Amino acid sequence: MILVAGLALAVPASAAEPVSGRWLTAEKDAVILIAPCGKTMCGTIEKFLTPQPQGNDQRDVNNPDPAKRKRRLLGSAILTAFTADGDVWRGQIYDPKSGKSYRSVIRRKGTGVLEVKGCIGPFCQTQVWKKAG
Repeated sequence: MILVAGLALAVPASAAEPVSGRWLTAEKDAVILIAPCGKTMCGTIEKFLTPQPQGNDQRDVNNPDPAKRKRRLLGSAILTAFTADGDVWRGQIYDPKSGKSYRSVIRRKGTGVLEVKGCIGPFCQTQVWKKAG
């Protein structure tokens, strides 16, 4: 009975590491806040670090959905519906610069580093985000 209880408490070696927190994008142009949103994890634009044409009131002008082009980018989600899958998190990433969404995988790569991958079919692009201070 003690062995069974011990196994129930054991953490799988391939469990996804937590990704919540504040992250600096690879271009160092924004801070993304990753936090729970319902049963999944989401990432919102918390702060712009480079000047935007409309400042902090910058709108989602490149969104393919005309109804969303007037929404403010600050506070909007660019990472959505991320769930743990083995040692990674899978969901969707939205690029406000192009107005496109991609299948995405994120994973911790040591202390203070997050690997962010966006994919269309078999083609992927990977960025490294650093923990924001």
